[in-house]
Amino acid sequence: MELLSPVPPGWGGSLLRGLLSSVEIAVGAFGLGLLIGICGAYGKLYGGPIAKDLWAVYTTIVRAVPELVLILLLYFAGTDLINRVLVMAGYEPINISGLVAGILVLGFVQGAYSTEVIRGAILAIPQGQIEAARAYGMSPILMLKRITLPAMLPFAIPGLANLWLIATKDTALLAVVGFNELTLTTRVAAGATKAYFTFFIAAGALYLLLTLVSNVFIRRIERWARRGMPSTAGA
Repeated sequence: MELLSPVPPGWGGSLLRGLLSSVEIAVGAFGLGLLIGICGAYGKLYGGPIAKDLWAVYTTIVRAVPELVLILLLYFAGTDLINRVLVMAGYEPINISGLVAGILVLGFVQGAYSTEVIRGAILAIPQGQIEAARAYGMSPILMLKRITLPAMLPFAIPGLANLWLIATKDTALLAVVGFNELTLTTRVAAGATKAYFTFFIAAGALYLLLTLVSNVFIRRIERWARRGMPSTAGA
């Protein structure tokens, strides 16, 4: 069959490079989203009225608007707005690479969801621990480092793990803006060889492999975070 005809050599390396680009964006976006999420969770829980309202608007809008629309808006309008501000401030416009733009765009989207995951995890911490830290006179930063983050991690990992898997798949949305990640590479390869079935099955297998490898590391991180806690296996 024509769809299953041998694929010309060289495309396998292209697919792997596309996968590497997808992983780079996913790692950067997840890390950026995690930083935004920590700030957002603290802002919504302990910030002033204005900070709480601003974070609420951010999380509501990002979670309400389809991700593809946000990506198109931020990718094109966002970079243009940055350059307009730079020109108004007397600086030269800059060229933002596709990798950096992809990380910033997906990280901005991830941040809204991370905010709610981390906020829920913080609320799940026994309040006696927080009150004890305050009674000892810990600063907010020290309390975050020694009490809040370690205590909320077991509650946050399931939600954050889902966000990581979503980040790996959301990189495919960047194909619509021309970034050369796995999905766009697959589409180009399939169009050049007409072996659509072969290439999209290969891309699906690579995404599945990434998910399986991620699940192995997620389980290890979860066991490490829950060390010393009672097991719920028999619950």
